[in-house]
Amino acid sequence: MKRLLAFAIAGGLGFVVDAAVLALLLRLTVLGPFAARIISIAVAMAATWIINRTFTFGPSGRSLAAEGSRYGAVGLAAALFNYVVYSGLLLIVPGLSPFLALLAASASAMTASYLGYSRLVFAPRHKS
Repeated sequence: MKRLLAFAIAGGLGFVVDAAVLALLLRLTVLGPFAARIISIAVAMAATWIINRTFTFGPSGRSLAAEGSRYGAVGLAAALFNYVVYSGLLLIVPGLSPFLALLAASASAMTASYLGYSRLVFAPRHKS
């Protein structure tokens, strides 16, 4: 339960990073909500890897490159799911705030990402 709480906190911090980067990009660049979200997801993913590695799961015992690759793969799958939900909401509900779509999409991807990170990235390595 402690690990799930730490993961939720890391996710919350990742959400703040995601929303802040999205807001900055929408305000300071010509990027629209779709292109800006791709960048904000990438920045948030890097932030949550550091947080989850440090506080939630601990180092995996793999090389940093291997761990990062696995984290990136799981994160990419979760981010794609997140982005599809985000985009779908914006397309289906005209006038919906990008930030409400962000909230709904992020919440929907949390379970899948926890399972992926805990089982594929930070799970104890099996000895052959």
